[in-house]
Amino acid sequence: MRNLFRHLTGNPLPTQQLKSEKLSIFKALAAFSPDALSSIAYANQEIFLGLVIAGSAGLVFAWPIALAITAMIIIVAISYFQTIPAYPHGGGSYTVARKNLGKITGLVAASALLVDYVLTAAVSLTAGVEAIASAFPALWSYRVSISLLILFLITLANLRGLRESGTLMSIPVYLFILSYLVLIIFGLIQARSAAPSNFVSTAPPPSKNVSLFLLLHTFASGCTALTGIEVISNGIPAFKPPSVKNAQITLLLMAALMGSLFLGTIGLTQYFAVVPDGKETILSALASRIFGAGPLYLLVQISTLLILSVAANSSFAGFPRLACVLSQDHFLPSQFANRGDRLVYTNGIISLSILTGFLIIVFQGDSHSLIPLFAVGVFLAFTLSQAGMVVHWWNLRQDSWLVKALVNGFGALVTLTTLGIIAISKFFDGAWFVIVLIPSLVFILNRIHEHYQQVSQELALHGKPEAMKAYPKPRIVIPISPIVHRGTVEALRYAKSISRNVTALYIEIDPSKTAALQQKWEKWGQNIPLVIVPSPYRSMVGPFLEYLNKIDEQAADGQRATVLLPEFVPANFWHNLLHNQSAVILRLALLYDRKEKGYTRAIIDVPFHLWK
Repeated sequence: MRNLFRHLTGNPLPTQQLKSEKLSIFKALAAFSPDALSSIAYANQEIFLGLVIAGSAGLVFAWPIALAITAMIIIVAISYFQTIPAYPHGGGSYTVARKNLGKITGLVAASALLVDYVLTAAVSLTAGVEAIASAFPALWSYRVSISLLILFLITLANLRGLRESGTLMSIPVYLFILSYLVLIIFGLIQARSAAPSNFVSTAPPPSKNVSLFLLLHTFASGCTALTGIEVISNGIPAFKPPSVKNAQITLLLMAALMGSLFLGTIGLTQYFAVVPDGKETILSALASRIFGAGPLYLLVQISTLLILSVAANSSFAGFPRLACVLSQDHFLPSQFANRGDRLVYTNGIISLSILTGFLIIVFQGDSHSLIPLFAVGVFLAFTLSQAGMVVHWWNLRQDSWLVKALVNGFGALVTLTTLGIIAISKFFDGAWFVIVLIPSLVFILNRIHEHYQQVSQELALHGKPEAMKAYPKPRIVIPISPIVHRGTVEALRYAKSISRNVTALYIEIDPSKTAALQQKWEKWGQNIPLVIVPSPYRSMVGPFLEYLNKIDEQAADGQRATVLLPEFVPANFWHNLLHNQSAVILRLALLYDRKEKGYTRAIIDVPFHLWK
């Protein structure tokens, strides 16, 4: 297994190769924008699916809903524009919320972001596969398999140390931007020579009437267009100097592209009254309407798949990085802060891959089913970040602080209102799960933190070092099996090298084997006394622990007997299944026994390695 993992991920890299590439605006836009730009693919789809159930009367509301969402993009972008200079070393939602609103609020933001990263990966992959399956309908039945295959390739690439800022990542992003700008331009040219179409002739019969709840429900679904807009504020150190100015410019460019592509595609869909046929996305239907079934149509679908895959890959950069920060703050297990052989956060990458794959399988590769879980975490993080910035400006109270606080306050109010709309309108569609999950994660993160604090207190050094004396020579007890082998003999030799008080203990489960053991012990026991303890109920652990406690009481020398465990190690991992693992069982029993009794008992493993 180890060799296979090494073959897939590559040879280890030295720590000296860990260096960060400073990004120009051109590369930074490609590195940080895939999640934000690609969100128009599923946002458009969700707006269409939310309105089409009301027929032509519902679909005409797509344009005003798109205008409202674009206004939100502008508001949130301006809010984060102010966050960048305030936190030049990275001002993600967790950092801002924790510093300004307290630990628990910071954990709420962190939990929302962790959920957001997992759902971003799952939604991006499934939406990307749906895009290519719209061009090749035969693939529709294999959406789950294809999504999992792409997930595996992305996971493997990240385990090997794929750099998100590389030129390779720029190609899908700019191909997507170019293909959709061409789509919009061609669509506008065609619109000049064609009268607007009407949904009355293209929309299916309504199954519901237009209502305020339906419009709010659709608005909530379309708000997924804002995902990823905050990512630049957390990656400021990656920019070339002046990093703050370049980050702000990149944010504005990204927001402008988001709004342009979103409004452009929605506007053309409305003008041409585009309605997809069968298993097809709305953007596929729009591209087919403008380009036909030719190469340009395929280019749009392929570029959509590619940028959505890259957007999923951005989660593989963000999730492990956030998990590392939380681990360093002692809110997640310390393993998440460790870099693997390839200088990447291996545990975070693998955890994200498993969670994403689980969602893809459970929801059968359907992005529409995943969307209700998506937006809650996104807008919760937005709201806490902007509220944290209001407190930041209030505490700072420097030049123009009131204007800045009002801007962030307005952003917080808008995103909070949207969060309420999403939570209510999407509650029974699945938002309830995230609403329950986030407080649960906060509880877990807080308990992990409490554990680390307790461990730190118990491990803290007290007193004077010179007052500590060495332990006396240990009393050693060696549990042996009924078969004396080379591993046993090597363990006896080692025991005699560190102590003169060595006892071998045999728990007699099968009395018929005792005579043969005693005969062999006379030859190979090295004059070490052998104690035989009968076990009429065939238990090994109970009599063994009772014997240890008994001799400790008899010795009364202020220490506990040291247990030395002889153990042979098979050549192949699967060979362990063929042996009874008695050493493992005893080791676990001793660990839990010494915890219960409140004293220290040393346990020494003496392995004997087999070669075949």
